[in-house]
Amino acid sequence: MKYNSMSVKPPERHTLARIFLTAGMLVAALPGQADTINLQQAVEMSLTADPRIKESEQVVEAARGLLQEVQGNMGWRVGVNAFVGLAPKVEGGFYQGGAQSCTSFPCTPRSDGNDLNGLSDWTHIGFTLIKPLYTFGKVEHYGEAAQGNIDIKRGDLKKTRTDTVYDTKRAYFGYLAARDIRVYLDDILQRLQKELASVEKSLKEDTGTAKQSDLYALQTAKGLLVKYDNQAQALEKISLDGLKVLTGIGLKGELSVADERLEPVPFPKTELAEFQSRALQDRPEMQQLEAGLRARRALVAAKKSDRMPDVYAGVIGEFNYASRRDHLDNPYANDFFNSGGLTPVVGVKWDTVFEVASARVNQAQAELEALNHKKAFALEGVPFEVNEAYANAQANFASQGALATSATAARHWVVASLADFSAGLESADRMVDALKNYVQTQIEYVRAINDYNMNVAQLARMTGELK
Repeated sequence: MKYNSMSVKPPERHTLARIFLTAGMLVAALPGQADTINLQQAVEMSLTADPRIKESEQVVEAARGLLQEVQGNMGWRVGVNAFVGLAPKVEGGFYQGGAQSCTSFPCTPRSDGNDLNGLSDWTHIGFTLIKPLYTFGKVEHYGEAAQGNIDIKRGDLKKTRTDTVYDTKRAYFGYLAARDIRVYLDDILQRLQKELASVEKSLKEDTGTAKQSDLYALQTAKGLLVKYDNQAQALEKISLDGLKVLTGIGLKGELSVADERLEPVPFPKTELAEFQSRALQDRPEMQQLEAGLRARRALVAAKKSDRMPDVYAGVIGEFNYASRRDHLDNPYANDFFNSGGLTPVVGVKWDTVFEVASARVNQAQAELEALNHKKAFALEGVPFEVNEAYANAQANFASQGALATSATAARHWVVASLADFSAGLESADRMVDALKNYVQTQIEYVRAINDYNMNVAQLARMTGELK
């Protein structure tokens, strides 16, 4: 039997379009999935999204603008003063009575040139075009100080970045720790609730297999567990919300972490002495301190230069015009309201108050000495801080290893106690003791891992690492 290829018609194009459109609408209607990120992705997102970093970047740009302003002081300076005012009206010549020439001796110049015999408009234009030639180091030293200020602001930017990385790690590890504790507590609460329901049923039916003290012991334990569980839930939410804010997703966004549980990071392979050396060299605060010292030294030199003059060259000119005052062509007679001149100049400008300038030098020198003392303290304090973080990392690394074994034993203890209590082989108070020890050990174990991870993060922060 043969099939007729024309017996089945393909669907029309508009039908297919409707199918695809409907499918697309269904897909679009599905709830959006939460972003799942690991720690490194969270750090990278935070470094991109944190507004504090963007703020620090603009502060650096402002510092660069200050350097450009200082360097611009060696450029051309233009000064212009133009106005329209009033001047006395004067008609006639230079001689008495307004005569244009001297016809009889003695020839007496007229004296009413500035008398108010009417008013005339007066246009004045004065300008200077000056280029500094030599400032005795003012621009150079202030420029060095401005460059040091840029380096200080760059240190602020780097510190902000390292703080962002540290905050991201704290939120990430804090969320995992709170979630792990909450999961442990939820599991124990379910087991406890099951035993509590069994005791309540036994007491209600008066089977004699449970005592009233068993009920009180279980209710007491439940209250404590519920408290710890609520605290863990709050910390879990706070940490996740903080991670959302840091990564730029926002409080209303959806976010989940890739790690299934909190795990200790590898112990740093770097030796303590190397950490201390890197902190003294690469820590943002130490870089800022060195930049501050350079800036202060340059500022002291600049204040000393302020006591010296400036040498300059340029062009100055002035023009005046009054339309209702007759002009004079005599070069030896000057009418201020109708005059003009233009000339190149080379000059020296000196504007200083020696006592004030010396006081400013002393102030700058004192600030430099104060910064030198701060550096001396930092050279001792920074290695101590690194040593403290390293010692805490070692202690918490060893503690979490020991607590891991303890937590496993405590879990076995509580499971066995629950089983014995269900079988009537153990009292409720002994089972509750096992439960409390398990909860405390498990919480301390998770906290030790979190503290250790943050100790390692602090070491990275001190050495200026951005990972």
